[in-house]
Amino acid sequence: MSSTEPAYDLVVIGGGINGAGIARDAALRGMRVLLLEARDFGSGTSSWSSRLIHGGLRYLEYGEIPLVYESLHERRCLRRIASHLVRPLRITIPLYRGGRRPPWLVRAGMLAYDLLSLGKSLPRHRMLSRDELLAAEPGVNPRNLRGAAQYYDAQVTYAERLVMENILAAAAAGADVRNYTPVTGIESGGDLGCRVRFRGPGGPRACVASARTVVNAAGPWVDRVLATSGAEVPRLMGGTKGSHIVVGAFEGAPRDGFYVEAARDGRPVFILPWNEQYLIGTTDIRYDDDPADARASIDEVRYLLDAANAVFPAARLSAGDIHYTYAGIRPLPYQSEGPESAITRRHIIHDHGPAIPGLLSVIGGKLTTYRSLAEQVVDRVAARVPGRQRDCRSDAWLLPGAVAADAANAALAAFPALSEAGRHRLLSVYGGRCGRLAQLAAADPRLAATLDADCTVVAAEVALAVREEFARTLVDMVHRRLMIGLRADQGASAGDAVLAVAARECRWSAAQSEAERQALRTYNRRLKSAVSDGPQSPL
Repeated sequence: MSSTEPAYDLVVIGGGINGAGIARDAALRGMRVLLLEARDFGSGTSSWSSRLIHGGLRYLEYGEIPLVYESLHERRCLRRIASHLVRPLRITIPLYRGGRRPPWLVRAGMLAYDLLSLGKSLPRHRMLSRDELLAAEPGVNPRNLRGAAQYYDAQVTYAERLVMENILAAAAAGADVRNYTPVTGIESGGDLGCRVRFRGPGGPRACVASARTVVNAAGPWVDRVLATSGAEVPRLMGGTKGSHIVVGAFEGAPRDGFYVEAARDGRPVFILPWNEQYLIGTTDIRYDDDPADARASIDEVRYLLDAANAVFPAARLSAGDIHYTYAGIRPLPYQSEGPESAITRRHIIHDHGPAIPGLLSVIGGKLTTYRSLAEQVVDRVAARVPGRQRDCRSDAWLLPGAVAADAANAALAAFPALSEAGRHRLLSVYGGRCGRLAQLAAADPRLAATLDADCTVVAAEVALAVREEFARTLVDMVHRRLMIGLRADQGASAGDAVLAVAARECRWSAAQSEAERQALRTYNRRLKSAVSDGPQSPL
């Protein structure tokens, strides 16, 4: 083996939630880990989910009881190890005459959900009468209303931060994590297992890494990564597109999350309070194009608007009320026929041996179950690595922001200009890592400054993103580190000030700064593209 081919126990391809979780678990077990992500960490499917940490109530309809049980167990685990990011969310299911799911069936599902989540800290479900629901949520459509079911799941407002915290934990445990590092080839490495060829950021220089095991966790790009091996591999991925719309508060808007039947076809749709807005989704449509090109279509926008307006008729939501949309591709196993909703949401770990010894691919997976998926993958890897820690510890070790979370509020005294809304925002994004923001501000008083008129964003966040959180571009910072790109104004109120701090931290020239500004505008326009020519009257 040459000096240009460093040996790892594990190379992980893909820096979404599954890849990040696998890297963290393996590093915590003492393995030598390299994680390669072609774009930015968490910039693919992980950013475009419904942002729920849930058991998957509807999976009961398809008999996926083990998946529901696993999901509910992981929900409890994530509420402990990521307590600053994963919060309880009450969800209401309104029941109407003529609905596809009669009250007795919904009640049976509720009972099963409670039974499968024994030991949970969240309240049990309850059934509401028609009058009880209307008293609590007067904006609900009363026509043919019979009552409702209420239950608890959980929400991760910033799924991107959940990815980043796993990346940070993996790096702290010794993993070598690299974004903007696309894989260009996979080949047999003989006794070493596999070799992975990749390009480093900033140039075409080719690099090679050898490992006992390579895990392809590239999400909907799994087949594209496999194509770089040159081996004949059957199609594994059959992703479906899930689109969402984000709107502001509307007439009759609910206090709780709502889980409703779509007006058009009865498919379940969520209407969720989220990030001081409402998140409405999702669709489920087969998709074969490049996942990076996925957009919400005008028809999907109409579908989601119809679903919301049917349950909250006073809202009269139209395309003009939409702040932005987003769409992602679920990395589901390939299935040529049958309804999309029936494709299993269970993950599959595919071993490519003996054709490509040492290569595993991850198909499927959910945000909720990423940690247990990682444990199962790393258990397989550990069997091939002599002398390493075999026991999984990822369910016991807190993610970085959950450490010292109780002391985080006191740390914010380092930012005297910060508003109360700003304090709440920093705690919800960084948790215990607010202490690190305070340390940066203490070392450089310029970083204590607020960057927006509402005094909710501080300069230290930009420094933290660049110095410790692997941010390379303005889009990385605004959308996947500071999280202000998910506001109604997509971060415009602080954009120029963030750019000024970023330019200083990254030593960007004036031309580079302008290029970053334009790249952010292009990215934001993409999130509005589905509604720019859409219907402007109530639907």
